[in-house]
Amino acid sequence: MALLRSRSLAKAGPRFQKQHAPALSRYRAEYCLGRATAFAGEQGCVARVALAQPLSYIRPMADLFAADSPPETGAPEHGPDAPLADRLRPRSLDEVIGQEQLTGPEGAIGRMVAAGRLSSMILWGPPGTGKTSIARLLADAVGLRFVAISAVFSGVADLKKVFAEARGHARIGKRTLLFVDEIHRFNRAQQDGFLPYVEDGTVVLVGATTENPSFELNAALLSRAQVLILDRLDSAALAALLARAEAIEGRTLPLDADARAALIASADGDGRFLLNQSETLFSIELPRPLDPAGLAALLHRRVAVYDKDREGHYNLISALHKAVRGSDPQAALYYLARMLVAGEEPLYLLRRMVRMASEDIGLADPQALVQCLAAKDAYDFLGSPEGELAIANALVYLATAPKSNAGYKAYGAATRSARETGSLMPPRNILNAPTKLMKSIGYGKGYAYDHEADDAFSGDNYWPEEMQPQTFYAPTPRGFEAKIAERLAYWQKLREERQT
Repeated sequence: MALLRSRSLAKAGPRFQKQHAPALSRYRAEYCLGRATAFAGEQGCVARVALAQPLSYIRPMADLFAADSPPETGAPEHGPDAPLADRLRPRSLDEVIGQEQLTGPEGAIGRMVAAGRLSSMILWGPPGTGKTSIARLLADAVGLRFVAISAVFSGVADLKKVFAEARGHARIGKRTLLFVDEIHRFNRAQQDGFLPYVEDGTVVLVGATTENPSFELNAALLSRAQVLILDRLDSAALAALLARAEAIEGRTLPLDADARAALIASADGDGRFLLNQSETLFSIELPRPLDPAGLAALLHRRVAVYDKDREGHYNLISALHKAVRGSDPQAALYYLARMLVAGEEPLYLLRRMVRMASEDIGLADPQALVQCLAAKDAYDFLGSPEGELAIANALVYLATAPKSNAGYKAYGAATRSARETGSLMPPRNILNAPTKLMKSIGYGKGYAYDHEADDAFSGDNYWPEEMQPQTFYAPTPRGFEAKIAERLAYWQKLREERQT
């Protein structure tokens, strides 16, 4: 290849530029430094050219951070083929549906936006309630650079890169809103890595989680970020979302009124799920509107939000326990069915029911515990689903039984007393004396055998000498404990008579 001259290079045509694109790329790079050195790689020739003026096809150097800059509008443009849920993303906080308690003028987010200053926050709520959309709109509302990562796919190296870029932008006066989806999936050490950058203002952290932050996030991180709770979308909010979907599609959903209500109910508060179901309905041609049965045949219901080791599990078992304690068999059956439908292990429920029988019913109805153990045996024998009926019957028995926590409270009080009093010796007269030595020092001496006393009751003292008799168990007047209370009163009267 011939030696290139600067003026001939400037006049080179498109064909030449395309043929020698790698060499011209080198020109551009070195031209920005004030010199140009071109390499014609295929021929091995070298040409040095001092350019008197910039070439017409050389573009200015791009902003190194331009790719990370947020768009000027709150929501990106979506083509007609984008999913319906993406096309319906709100473009301002005013368009967010169902979270007015946060985004409204009196809400925490509304107040921060009005002041033009954001603090770090954790958005906690069920799926499909707008956490990601709110985070994007927050950045636009106060003019922050928006960066989003997912804790599922990101690690320490990704976080270091994000923080380094955020510091670079901070030096030129551009703050960064860092949105972390599924933030609860970061481990404790990774969560600690956010602390210095949140504290010094390098990033405004907006984390999104479906799990209870009290259990899943570090206390140090929670002290630097306020937790904002997003509600599951109610029927009115979901109906408004459907109306928006129909407006953007330019037609109504092929459903009658009952089927429309059933579609909204099937979403279980999840706006994204509702829009995905709607998109399926919009994509098919139907001769007539569907009724609820036709809708059920066409679409699947949403799987219940439930995780056996997460908050949904503990919320439902708490509700079940309290319904039994509150003697409401209808609500108790509902929560039992909720857990079984969601896939809960029946033996776990039976273990909890045994606990309810011991804690909340106790001796007011001693059969309660027997019924639970019988239901466990029946379930072991029959399995699911037949054995689940035995569980339901035992649960109804618990909910309708007389209630008493006297035994539960008595054991707790006795435990505290045992810890406080240490190793006090029982009276020697009630101790066994299997050896001569033990007999010689008074073990068993003077013991009153109750079966030889009147009413099979000696009235003896069984407490350590250094301790006054205590009253731990105080039976209630309900159920079988009323009988127990009568016995205790009778024995106390005899004791007082025989000790005087």
